[in-house]
Amino acid sequence: MKPMDLSRRKLLSGTAGLACLQSASAAAANQELPTKSEFTVARFETCLNNARWHPISIGATRAVQQYLEYKATGGGANPNYSTEVQAEVKHQFAKLIHASASEISFVPSTTVGENLIAASLELGRHKGNVVTDALHFEGSLYQYGELAKQGLEVRIARPSKDWRTQPEKLIDSNTKLVAISLVSMINGFQHDLKAICDAAHAHKALVYVDAVQAIGAVPVDVQASGVDFLACSSYKWLMGDMGLGFLYVRASVLETLKRSQYGFRQLASMQYHAFPYDPPGEAVMDWTPSNDAGGHFEVGTISNTTVACLSHSLPWINRIGPAQIQAHRLPLLKKLQKELPRLGFEPMTPADSTSPIVAFAFGPKKDSAKLAQRLRQAKVDIALYDHRIRISPSVYNDASDVDKLLEALS
Repeated sequence: MKPMDLSRRKLLSGTAGLACLQSASAAAANQELPTKSEFTVARFETCLNNARWHPISIGATRAVQQYLEYKATGGGANPNYSTEVQAEVKHQFAKLIHASASEISFVPSTTVGENLIAASLELGRHKGNVVTDALHFEGSLYQYGELAKQGLEVRIARPSKDWRTQPEKLIDSNTKLVAISLVSMINGFQHDLKAICDAAHAHKALVYVDAVQAIGAVPVDVQASGVDFLACSSYKWLMGDMGLGFLYVRASVLETLKRSQYGFRQLASMQYHAFPYDPPGEAVMDWTPSNDAGGHFEVGTISNTTVACLSHSLPWINRIGPAQIQAHRLPLLKKLQKELPRLGFEPMTPADSTSPIVAFAFGPKKDSAKLAQRLRQAKVDIALYDHRIRISPSVYNDASDVDKLLEALS
């Protein structure tokens, strides 16, 4: 077998997965969404748990298989694979959130992105406070809790009776950072991002957003909102995989941040002076760091397997558009919000929510073990906890999937 050419043109436009790419493009042109036939998971279960990790499409699976074949044969046919395809994936993500690719860096996860921002701002070393809310990610609350032990004041807005939070009410002139999940993993509550950014900026505070439950599922515009920082793993609504995500930093803020880590991916150029035929120089090596977001936050190697997956998924999402995905999903969520209270489940998501997640609580009259058994027997997958459930339909789900869930929970 000859080494496979994984140039950007062939990976994104032709070779394995071409039929799926063309199908997705045609579907978008006709304002039609993908069907279950484009997702293998639909043959095995009714998956309404896409907020946990989103199943990848058949086209994305083929793109990963193609990369693995390329890697198995040595990869010598295309030395530009890393730079070319990685650059295109970064461009596609930037397009999705209305940013510049120079404002995007690869990070291993959303959590790493938030830690990088906290370190760059040197939170905990200076006086001031961080504002967040109880619906933020549990790992983030732990992070700020540990920084609080170092002297940082942390203010946490609790949810109201209708399951909303208002962290903007806790902002004052000493606030350094407002850190929130744009869409809460707990109940799908979605903040008015522009309102929060306006309130924070009025007090000269910065805003960080965990967007892992938002991007790919709802429209996100970093320019219109004015958000300063945004991080997002790829394995949820971007239909990628674990181990690779994105960090957005607004260009005007980037230059004010302190570098907190260093690595070869930050180098714009370098020159050795220690080996045969090198140009003379007193130092072993001279270098020039890059000034974009990648040059500030990226350090070492990244997951090219996930890059391959995203090389299919991100153009596909961009062609369909998050607004159309959101519109498809909304009737399914409305039906769940209408029917589940009749079955004894208490709403935890605001009634006007348009995010990809709805959640419900249930009391001791319902046995979570019995619910789990009924769901397994029906081959329906949702997130089930001791006293609550979380349901997160996606682009390939339809009304029949919701009906199967309702029957299983009846």
